[in-house]
Amino acid sequence: MAFPVLTPQEVAELIKDQDTLGLSGFTASGTPKLVTEALAAKAEREHAAGRPFKVNVYTGASTQEHADGALARANALDRRSPYQNTPDLRKRINSHDAHYFDMHISELAQTLRYGELGGIDFAIIDAASVDDKGNIVLGSGVGNIPTLARMAKKIVIELNSSISPEIEGFHDIYIPLDPPYRREIPIYKPSDRIGDTILRVDPSKIIGIVKSDVTDGVKKFSELDDISKRIGANVAGFLISQYRSGGIPKEFLPLQSGVGNVANAVLFGLADATEIPPFEMYTEVIQDAVIHLMERERCKFASTCAMTITDDAMRHVYDNIEFFRNKVLLRPSEISNNPEVIRRLGVIAMNTALEADIFGNVNSTHVLGTKMMNGIGGSGDFARNAYISIFSCPSVAKGGLISAIVPMVAHVDHSEHSVDVIITEQGVADLRGKDPVQRAEAIIENCAHPDYRPMLREYLRLGMGQTPHTLRAAFAMHETFNAQGDMHLTDFGKYL
Repeated sequence: MAFPVLTPQEVAELIKDQDTLGLSGFTASGTPKLVTEALAAKAEREHAAGRPFKVNVYTGASTQEHADGALARANALDRRSPYQNTPDLRKRINSHDAHYFDMHISELAQTLRYGELGGIDFAIIDAASVDDKGNIVLGSGVGNIPTLARMAKKIVIELNSSISPEIEGFHDIYIPLDPPYRREIPIYKPSDRIGDTILRVDPSKIIGIVKSDVTDGVKKFSELDDISKRIGANVAGFLISQYRSGGIPKEFLPLQSGVGNVANAVLFGLADATEIPPFEMYTEVIQDAVIHLMERERCKFASTCAMTITDDAMRHVYDNIEFFRNKVLLRPSEISNNPEVIRRLGVIAMNTALEADIFGNVNSTHVLGTKMMNGIGGSGDFARNAYISIFSCPSVAKGGLISAIVPMVAHVDHSEHSVDVIITEQGVADLRGKDPVQRAEAIIENCAHPDYRPMLREYLRLGMGQTPHTLRAAFAMHETFNAQGDMHLTDFGKYL
Protein backbone atom coordinates (compact mmCIF):
# COMPACT_ATOMS: atom_id res chain seq x y z
CA MET A 1 0.00 0.00 0.00
CA ALA A 2 1.51 3.30 -1.09
CA PHE A 3 0.38 6.25 1.01
CA PRO A 4 -0.34 9.53 -0.79
CA VAL A 5 1.96 12.48 -0.18
CA LEU A 6 -0.05 15.43 1.11
CA THR A 7 0.79 19.03 1.85
CA PRO A 8 0.26 20.30 5.40
CA GLN A 9 -2.50 22.54 4.02
CA GLU A 10 -4.32 19.57 2.48
CA VAL A 11 -4.30 17.80 5.83
CA ALA A 12 -5.50 20.93 7.62
CA GLU A 13 -8.50 21.15 5.30
CA LEU A 14 -9.59 17.68 6.43
CA ILE A 15 -9.70 18.70 10.08
CA LYS A 16 -12.97 20.21 11.29
CA ASP A 17 -13.97 22.49 14.12
CA GLN A 18 -13.95 20.56 17.45
CA ASP A 19 -12.02 17.59 16.07
CA THR A 20 -9.69 15.96 18.59
CA LEU A 21 -6.04 15.53 17.67
CA GLY A 22 -3.42 13.29 19.25
CA LEU A 23 0.17 14.41 18.69
CA SER A 24 3.29 12.30 18.95
CA GLY A 25 6.25 13.26 21.08
CA PHE A 26 7.08 14.45 24.56
CA THR A 27 8.23 18.03 25.16
CA ALA A 28 9.48 19.39 21.83
CA SER A 29 11.04 16.01 21.08
CA GLY A 30 9.24 13.97 18.46
CA THR A 31 6.29 16.35 18.06
CA PRO A 32 4.83 17.25 14.66
CA LYS A 33 5.65 20.67 13.24
CA LEU A 34 4.03 21.27 9.85
CA VAL A 35 0.39 20.18 10.04
CA THR A 36 -0.16 22.14 13.25
CA GLU A 37 1.18 25.33 11.68
CA ALA A 38 -1.10 24.84 8.66
CA LEU A 39 -3.99 24.23 11.02
CA ALA A 40 -3.25 27.49 12.83
CA ALA A 41 -3.33 29.34 9.50
CA LYS A 42 -6.68 27.72 8.69
CA ALA A 43 -8.06 28.80 12.07
CA GLU A 44 -7.07 32.39 11.39
CA ARG A 45 -8.88 32.28 8.04
CA GLU A 46 -11.98 30.75 9.61
CA HIS A 47 -12.03 33.32 12.40
CA ALA A 48 -11.61 36.17 9.90
CA ALA A 49 -14.66 34.83 8.06
CA GLY A 50 -16.65 34.80 11.29
CA ARG A 51 -16.72 31.02 11.68
CA PRO A 52 -15.71 29.14 14.85
CA PHE A 53 -12.69 26.89 14.62
CA LYS A 54 -10.95 25.20 17.52
CA VAL A 55 -9.54 21.74 18.04
CA ASN A 56 -8.86 19.61 21.10
CA VAL A 57 -5.27 18.45 21.49
CA TYR A 58 -3.81 15.64 23.57
CA THR A 59 -0.07 15.06 23.63
CA GLY A 60 2.63 13.38 25.67
CA ALA A 61 3.57 16.60 27.45
CA SER A 62 4.48 20.05 26.16
CA THR A 63 5.20 20.59 22.45
CA GLN A 64 6.91 23.63 20.87
CA GLU A 65 6.24 26.83 18.92
CA HIS A 66 5.14 24.93 15.79
CA ALA A 67 2.29 23.26 17.69
CA ASP A 68 1.14 24.80 20.99
CA GLY A 69 2.66 28.15 20.08
CA ALA A 70 1.11 28.49 16.62
CA LEU A 71 -2.27 27.08 17.64
CA ALA A 72 -2.46 29.31 20.72
CA ARG A 73 -1.61 32.45 18.78
CA ALA A 74 -4.42 31.57 16.36
CA ASN A 75 -6.77 30.92 19.30
CA ALA A 76 -7.35 27.48 17.82
CA LEU A 77 -7.17 25.37 20.98
CA ASP A 78 -10.23 24.33 22.95
CA ARG A 79 -9.36 21.41 25.28
CA ARG A 80 -5.70 20.70 26.00
CA SER A 81 -3.88 18.21 28.24
CA PRO A 82 -1.67 16.98 29.94
CA TYR A 83 1.21 19.55 30.11
CA GLN A 84 2.34 22.73 28.39
CA ASN A 85 5.07 25.35 28.66
CA THR A 86 4.54 27.74 25.73
CA PRO A 87 4.05 31.41 26.73
CA ASP A 88 1.27 32.02 24.17
CA LEU A 89 -0.69 28.98 25.33
CA ARG A 90 -0.13 29.96 28.96
CA LYS A 91 -1.79 33.32 28.21
CA ARG A 92 -4.77 31.58 26.57
CA ILE A 93 -5.15 29.24 29.54
CA ASN A 94 -5.06 32.01 32.12
CA SER A 95 -7.60 34.08 30.14
CA HIS A 96 -9.84 30.98 29.71
CA ASP A 97 -9.56 31.04 25.91
CA ALA A 98 -8.20 27.49 26.09
CA HIS A 99 -9.58 24.88 28.49
CA TYR A 100 -6.52 23.24 29.96
CA PHE A 101 -7.00 20.46 32.49
CA ASP A 102 -3.86 19.37 34.30
CA MET A 103 -3.12 15.66 34.67
CA HIS A 104 -0.37 13.41 35.92
CA ILE A 105 1.63 12.38 32.85
CA SER A 106 1.18 8.68 33.61
CA GLU A 107 -2.63 8.88 33.54
CA LEU A 108 -3.69 10.37 30.21
CA ALA A 109 -3.23 7.30 27.99
CA GLN A 110 -5.28 4.99 30.19
CA THR A 111 -7.88 7.72 30.83
CA LEU A 112 -8.34 7.96 27.06
CA ARG A 113 -8.57 4.19 26.69
CA TYR A 114 -11.14 4.06 29.48
CA GLY A 115 -13.32 6.32 27.32
CA GLU A 116 -13.50 9.21 29.77
CA LEU A 117 -12.40 11.91 27.28
CA GLY A 118 -14.05 10.86 24.03
CA GLY A 119 -12.42 9.65 20.84
CA ILE A 120 -9.44 10.73 18.74
CA ASP A 121 -10.17 11.94 15.21
CA PHE A 122 -6.60 12.38 13.94
CA ALA A 123 -3.22 11.18 15.17
CA ILE A 124 -0.32 13.19 13.73
CA ILE A 125 3.01 11.41 14.05
CA ASP A 126 6.54 12.73 13.55
CA ALA A 127 8.51 9.74 12.27
CA ALA A 128 11.81 8.61 10.84
CA SER A 129 10.16 6.05 8.57
CA VAL A 130 6.95 4.17 7.80
CA ASP A 131 6.43 1.14 5.60
CA ASP A 132 3.39 -0.08 3.68
CA LYS A 133 2.35 -2.31 6.58
CA GLY A 134 2.08 0.61 9.00
CA ASN A 135 5.33 -0.05 10.84
CA ILE A 136 6.59 3.31 12.12
CA VAL A 137 9.99 4.26 13.49
CA LEU A 138 9.44 7.20 15.83
CA GLY A 139 11.77 10.09 16.55
CA SER A 140 13.33 11.33 19.78
CA GLY A 141 10.15 11.29 21.89
CA VAL A 142 7.33 8.79 22.34
CA GLY A 143 4.76 10.31 24.69
CA ASN A 144 1.23 8.94 24.39
CA ILE A 145 1.26 8.22 20.68
CA PRO A 146 0.94 4.40 20.98
CA THR A 147 -2.51 4.84 22.57
CA LEU A 148 -3.43 7.92 20.51
CA ALA A 149 -2.61 6.12 17.24
CA ARG A 150 -4.52 3.01 18.30
CA MET A 151 -7.62 5.10 19.08
CA ALA A 152 -7.41 7.49 16.12
CA LYS A 153 -9.84 7.26 13.23
CA LYS A 154 -7.21 8.66 10.85
CA ILE A 155 -3.42 8.94 10.98
CA VAL A 156 -1.07 11.40 9.29
CA ILE A 157 2.68 10.78 9.20
CA GLU A 158 5.09 13.71 9.14
CA LEU A 159 7.99 11.85 7.57
CA ASN A 160 10.97 13.75 8.93
CA SER A 161 14.29 13.54 7.11
CA SER A 162 16.08 15.31 9.97
CA ILE A 163 15.72 12.13 12.07
CA SER A 164 18.49 9.62 11.47
CA PRO A 165 17.09 6.24 10.39
CA GLU A 166 19.72 4.79 12.75
CA ILE A 167 17.43 5.69 15.64
CA GLU A 168 15.55 2.47 14.96
CA GLY A 169 16.05 0.20 17.93
CA PHE A 170 16.02 2.92 20.58
CA HIS A 171 12.29 2.60 21.26
CA ASP A 172 10.44 0.20 23.54
CA ILE A 173 6.75 0.42 22.64
CA TYR A 174 4.47 -1.27 25.16
CA ILE A 175 0.80 -0.71 26.07
CA PRO A 176 -0.44 -2.43 29.22
CA LEU A 177 -3.74 -4.26 29.19
CA ASP A 178 -6.64 -2.45 30.80
CA PRO A 179 -8.46 -3.75 33.91
CA PRO A 180 -9.48 -6.40 34.71
CA TYR A 181 -6.82 -8.01 32.51
CA ARG A 182 -3.77 -5.90 33.40
CA ARG A 183 -0.70 -7.78 34.63
CA GLU A 184 2.50 -6.57 36.24
CA ILE A 185 4.75 -4.47 34.01
CA PRO A 186 7.87 -6.66 33.80
CA ILE A 187 10.55 -4.02 34.32
CA TYR A 188 12.98 -4.96 37.09
CA LYS A 189 15.88 -2.73 36.10
CA PRO A 190 15.89 0.39 33.87
CA SER A 191 17.42 -1.43 30.89
CA ASP A 192 14.78 -4.18 30.70
CA ARG A 193 13.18 -4.17 27.24
CA ILE A 194 9.53 -5.28 27.29
CA GLY A 195 8.02 -4.07 24.01
CA ASP A 196 8.63 -3.44 20.34
CA THR A 197 11.18 -1.23 18.62
CA ILE A 198 8.55 0.09 16.21
CA LEU A 199 5.04 1.47 16.48
CA ARG A 200 2.61 -0.75 14.59
CA VAL A 201 -0.59 0.87 13.34
CA ASP A 202 -3.42 -0.21 11.07
CA PRO A 203 -2.20 0.93 7.62
CA SER A 204 -5.79 1.49 6.46
CA LYS A 205 -6.00 4.42 8.87
CA ILE A 206 -2.98 6.23 7.39
CA ILE A 207 -4.45 8.85 5.06
CA GLY A 208 -1.16 10.31 3.90
CA ILE A 209 2.41 11.41 4.43
CA VAL A 210 3.63 14.97 4.89
CA LYS A 211 7.33 15.38 4.14
CA SER A 212 9.28 17.31 6.77
CA ASP A 213 12.87 18.26 7.54
CA VAL A 214 12.25 20.35 10.67
CA THR A 215 14.33 19.50 13.73
CA ASP A 216 12.90 19.38 17.23
CA GLY A 217 14.54 22.72 18.02
CA VAL A 218 14.95 22.07 21.76
CA LYS A 219 16.17 25.30 23.32
CA LYS A 220 19.53 25.41 25.02
CA PHE A 221 19.34 26.15 28.72
CA SER A 222 21.09 29.25 29.98
CA GLU A 223 24.49 28.95 31.64
CA LEU A 224 24.30 27.78 35.22
CA ASP A 225 24.32 30.64 37.72
CA ASP A 226 25.82 30.47 41.21
CA ILE A 227 22.47 29.76 42.87
CA SER A 228 21.72 26.82 40.56
CA LYS A 229 25.22 25.47 41.11
CA ARG A 230 24.78 25.67 44.91
CA ILE A 231 21.45 23.82 44.65
CA GLY A 232 23.11 21.14 42.56
CA ALA A 233 25.96 20.84 45.04
CA ASN A 234 23.49 20.58 47.94
CA VAL A 235 21.54 17.79 46.23
CA ALA A 236 24.75 15.91 45.45
CA GLY A 237 25.94 16.42 49.02
CA PHE A 238 22.68 15.06 50.41
CA LEU A 239 22.86 11.96 48.20
CA ILE A 240 26.47 11.38 49.22
CA SER A 241 25.54 11.62 52.90
CA GLN A 242 22.73 9.12 52.40
CA TYR A 243 25.06 6.79 50.52
CA ARG A 244 27.71 6.97 53.25
CA SER A 245 25.18 6.25 55.97
CA GLY A 246 23.70 3.27 54.15
CA GLY A 247 20.42 5.06 53.50
CA ILE A 248 21.00 4.33 49.81
CA PRO A 249 22.20 0.80 48.90
CA LYS A 250 25.84 0.35 47.85
CA GLU A 251 24.68 -0.45 44.29
CA PHE A 252 23.00 2.98 44.32
CA LEU A 253 19.49 3.49 42.84
CA PRO A 254 18.02 4.85 39.60
CA LEU A 255 17.55 8.62 39.42
CA GLN A 256 14.73 10.71 38.00
CA SER A 257 15.28 14.35 37.19
CA GLY A 258 12.84 17.01 36.02
CA VAL A 259 13.43 19.57 33.28
CA GLY A 260 15.10 22.97 33.50
CA ASN A 261 18.16 24.83 34.70
CA VAL A 262 17.92 23.64 38.30
CA ALA A 263 17.52 20.03 37.15
CA ASN A 264 20.52 20.44 34.85
CA ALA A 265 22.53 21.88 37.73
CA VAL A 266 21.68 18.87 39.87
CA LEU A 267 22.88 16.51 37.16
CA PHE A 268 26.11 18.44 36.66
CA GLY A 269 26.60 18.32 40.43
CA LEU A 270 26.38 14.55 40.26
CA ALA A 271 28.95 14.47 37.47
CA ASP A 272 31.69 15.49 39.90
CA ALA A 273 30.34 13.53 42.88
CA THR A 274 32.60 10.57 42.17
CA GLU A 275 31.92 9.01 45.57
CA ILE A 276 28.57 8.06 44.05
CA PRO A 277 29.10 5.08 41.74
CA PRO A 278 28.06 5.26 38.07
CA PHE A 279 24.29 5.24 38.10
CA GLU A 280 21.24 4.54 35.95
CA MET A 281 18.22 6.73 35.31
CA TYR A 282 14.55 5.84 35.16
CA THR A 283 13.03 9.14 34.17
CA GLU A 284 10.68 10.92 31.78
CA VAL A 285 13.23 13.20 30.07
CA ILE A 286 16.97 13.25 29.51
CA GLN A 287 18.69 16.54 28.73
CA ASP A 288 22.10 17.49 27.34
CA ALA A 289 23.63 16.94 30.79
CA VAL A 290 22.80 13.23 30.64
CA ILE A 291 24.59 12.87 27.29
CA HIS A 292 27.71 14.34 28.92
CA LEU A 293 27.29 12.07 31.94
CA MET A 294 27.16 9.03 29.68
CA GLU A 295 30.32 10.03 27.87
CA ARG A 296 32.05 10.59 31.22
CA GLU A 297 30.90 7.10 32.27
CA ARG A 298 28.89 8.57 35.17
CA CYS A 299 25.48 7.55 33.78
CA LYS A 300 25.41 3.95 32.63
CA PHE A 301 21.87 3.83 31.22
CA ALA A 302 18.74 5.96 30.87
CA SER A 303 15.18 4.75 30.44
CA THR A 304 13.15 7.76 29.36
CA CYS A 305 10.22 9.01 27.33
CA ALA A 306 12.20 11.57 25.34
CA MET A 307 15.67 12.77 24.50
CA THR A 308 14.95 16.44 25.13
CA ILE A 309 18.32 17.56 23.87
CA THR A 310 19.43 20.44 21.69
CA ASP A 311 19.88 20.00 17.96
CA ASP A 312 23.68 20.04 18.39
CA ALA A 313 23.46 17.32 21.03
CA MET A 314 21.12 15.28 18.84
CA ARG A 315 23.55 15.49 15.92
CA HIS A 316 26.27 14.34 18.30
CA VAL A 317 24.14 11.34 19.30
CA TYR A 318 23.51 10.48 15.64
CA ASP A 319 27.24 10.78 14.87
CA ASN A 320 28.01 8.40 17.74
CA ILE A 321 24.89 6.27 17.49
CA GLU A 322 26.53 2.94 18.34
CA PHE A 323 27.94 4.34 21.59
CA PHE A 324 24.47 5.44 22.73
CA ARG A 325 22.49 2.53 21.31
CA ASN A 326 22.85 0.36 24.40
CA LYS A 327 22.51 3.27 26.82
CA VAL A 328 19.04 4.69 26.03
CA LEU A 329 15.48 3.31 25.83
CA LEU A 330 12.57 5.50 24.73
CA ARG A 331 9.25 4.41 26.24
CA PRO A 332 5.61 5.60 26.25
CA SER A 333 4.65 8.08 28.99
CA GLU A 334 2.54 5.60 30.92
CA ILE A 335 5.58 3.33 31.22
CA SER A 336 8.31 5.94 31.80
CA ASN A 337 6.12 7.43 34.55
CA ASN A 338 4.44 4.29 35.81
CA PRO A 339 3.98 4.32 39.61
CA GLU A 340 4.28 0.53 39.87
CA VAL A 341 7.69 0.52 38.19
CA ILE A 342 8.94 3.64 40.00
CA ARG A 343 8.22 2.10 43.38
CA ARG A 344 9.62 -1.32 42.44
CA LEU A 345 12.93 0.13 41.20
CA GLY A 346 13.34 2.46 44.17
CA VAL A 347 13.76 5.56 42.03
CA ILE A 348 15.21 8.66 43.71
CA ALA A 349 13.02 11.50 42.45
CA MET A 350 14.45 15.00 41.99
CA ASN A 351 11.91 17.63 40.96
CA THR A 352 11.55 21.40 41.12
CA ALA A 353 9.05 23.59 42.95
CA LEU A 354 7.67 27.07 42.40
CA GLU A 355 7.17 27.39 46.15
CA ALA A 356 7.07 25.22 49.25
CA ASP A 357 5.49 25.96 52.58
CA ILE A 358 7.06 25.51 55.99
CA PHE A 359 5.18 22.24 56.54
CA GLY A 360 6.44 20.62 53.32
CA ASN A 361 3.59 21.12 50.83
CA VAL A 362 4.76 21.98 47.31
CA ASN A 363 3.26 24.14 44.57
CA SER A 364 4.67 23.19 41.16
CA THR A 365 2.16 24.84 38.86
CA HIS A 366 0.45 28.10 39.88
CA VAL A 367 2.07 31.50 40.33
CA LEU A 368 0.52 33.10 43.44
CA GLY A 369 -2.03 30.30 43.40
CA THR A 370 -3.99 31.52 40.38
CA LYS A 371 -1.91 31.71 37.20
CA MET A 372 -1.01 28.41 35.55
CA MET A 373 2.68 28.19 34.74
CA ASN A 374 3.30 24.82 33.07
CA GLY A 375 1.47 21.92 34.72
CA ILE A 376 2.23 19.12 37.13
CA GLY A 377 3.86 16.95 34.48
CA GLY A 378 5.36 13.79 35.86
CA SER A 379 6.54 15.17 39.19
CA GLY A 380 3.59 13.64 41.06
CA ASP A 381 4.06 10.24 39.43
CA PHE A 382 7.60 10.10 40.76
CA ALA A 383 7.28 12.00 44.06
CA ARG A 384 4.44 9.89 45.46
CA ASN A 385 6.20 6.61 44.66
CA ALA A 386 9.88 7.45 45.08
CA TYR A 387 12.45 5.84 47.36
CA ILE A 388 13.36 9.43 48.29
CA SER A 389 11.32 12.37 47.01
CA ILE A 390 13.40 15.56 46.67
CA PHE A 391 12.10 18.99 45.66
CA SER A 392 14.48 21.86 44.98
CA CYS A 393 14.18 25.54 44.10
CA PRO A 394 15.96 28.86 44.70
CA SER A 395 14.97 30.32 48.07
CA VAL A 396 13.89 33.62 46.49
CA ALA A 397 12.75 34.94 43.12
CA LYS A 398 12.57 38.34 41.42
CA GLY A 399 15.70 39.60 43.11
CA GLY A 400 14.46 38.66 46.56
CA LEU A 401 10.98 40.20 46.27
CA ILE A 402 9.38 36.73 46.41
CA SER A 403 10.18 34.04 48.94
CA ALA A 404 9.84 30.50 47.65
CA ILE A 405 9.36 29.36 51.26
CA VAL A 406 5.99 30.60 52.54
CA PRO A 407 3.61 29.89 55.46
CA MET A 408 1.12 28.10 53.21
CA VAL A 409 1.46 27.36 49.50
CA ALA A 410 -1.15 29.15 47.41
CA HIS A 411 -1.80 25.97 45.40
CA VAL A 412 -1.01 22.38 46.43
CA ASP A 413 0.30 19.91 43.86
CA HIS A 414 2.26 17.69 46.24
CA SER A 415 1.16 17.41 49.85
CA GLU A 416 3.66 16.95 52.67
CA HIS A 417 2.93 13.21 52.45
CA SER A 418 4.80 13.06 49.12
CA VAL A 419 7.75 15.31 50.02
CA ASP A 420 10.76 13.86 51.84
CA VAL A 421 13.42 16.50 51.30
CA ILE A 422 13.44 20.20 50.34
CA ILE A 423 16.66 21.75 49.05
CA THR A 424 17.50 25.34 48.14
CA GLU A 425 20.82 27.10 47.69
CA GLN A 426 20.62 27.79 51.44
CA GLY A 427 20.73 24.13 52.45
CA VAL A 428 18.87 20.87 52.97
CA ALA A 429 15.77 20.07 55.05
CA ASP A 430 15.28 16.32 55.52
CA LEU A 431 11.64 16.06 56.59
CA ARG A 432 11.41 12.32 57.13
CA GLY A 433 10.22 11.26 60.58
CA LYS A 434 9.46 14.82 61.68
CA ASP A 435 6.17 16.20 62.96
CA PRO A 436 4.77 19.42 61.40
CA VAL A 437 6.54 21.81 63.79
CA GLN A 438 9.85 19.99 63.40
CA ARG A 439 9.43 20.09 59.63
CA ALA A 440 8.74 23.82 59.76
CA GLU A 441 11.80 24.48 61.91
CA ALA A 442 14.01 22.46 59.53
CA ILE A 443 12.69 24.23 56.43
CA ILE A 444 12.91 27.74 57.92
CA GLU A 445 16.44 27.31 59.28
CA ASN A 446 17.90 25.37 56.33
CA CYS A 447 16.00 26.40 53.21
CA ALA A 448 14.46 29.86 53.65
CA HIS A 449 16.44 32.94 52.68
CA PRO A 450 17.82 34.75 55.77
CA ASP A 451 15.77 37.86 54.92
CA TYR A 452 12.54 35.88 55.34
CA ARG A 453 13.41 33.68 58.30
CA PRO A 454 12.28 36.12 61.03
CA MET A 455 8.77 36.50 59.61
CA LEU A 456 8.44 32.76 59.02
CA ARG A 457 9.52 32.11 62.60
CA GLU A 458 6.93 34.63 63.79
CA TYR A 459 4.20 32.93 61.77
CA LEU A 460 5.09 29.57 63.27
CA ARG A 461 5.12 31.05 66.81
CA LEU A 462 1.63 32.55 66.39
CA GLY A 463 -0.08 29.33 65.31
CA MET A 464 -1.76 26.68 67.40
CA GLY A 465 -2.54 23.00 66.95
CA GLN A 466 -0.66 20.01 65.57
CA THR A 467 -0.07 21.89 62.32
CA PRO A 468 0.06 25.44 63.67
CA HIS A 469 -1.46 27.49 60.89
CA THR A 470 -3.04 30.87 61.51
CA LEU A 471 -5.63 30.90 58.75
CA ARG A 472 -6.11 34.66 58.63
CA ALA A 473 -2.37 35.16 58.19
CA ALA A 474 -1.57 32.11 56.04
CA PHE A 475 -1.41 34.10 52.81
CA ALA A 476 -0.16 37.37 54.30
CA MET A 477 3.10 37.21 52.36
CA HIS A 478 1.24 36.56 49.09
CA GLU A 479 -1.20 39.40 49.80
CA THR A 480 1.68 41.73 50.65
CA PHE A 481 3.26 40.94 47.29
CA ASN A 482 -0.02 41.58 45.47
CA ALA A 483 -0.35 44.93 47.25
CA GLN A 484 3.21 46.23 47.05
CA GLY A 485 5.19 43.92 44.74
CA ASP A 486 7.29 42.58 47.62
CA MET A 487 6.67 39.74 50.09
CA HIS A 488 8.52 41.43 52.94
CA LEU A 489 6.25 42.44 55.81
CA THR A 490 7.09 43.75 59.26
CA ASP A 491 4.75 41.53 61.25
CA PHE A 492 1.72 39.28 60.96
CA GLY A 493 -0.16 41.15 63.66
CA LYS A 494 -2.46 43.14 61.36
CA TYR A 495 -3.73 39.86 59.88
CA LEU A 496 -4.83 38.50 63.26
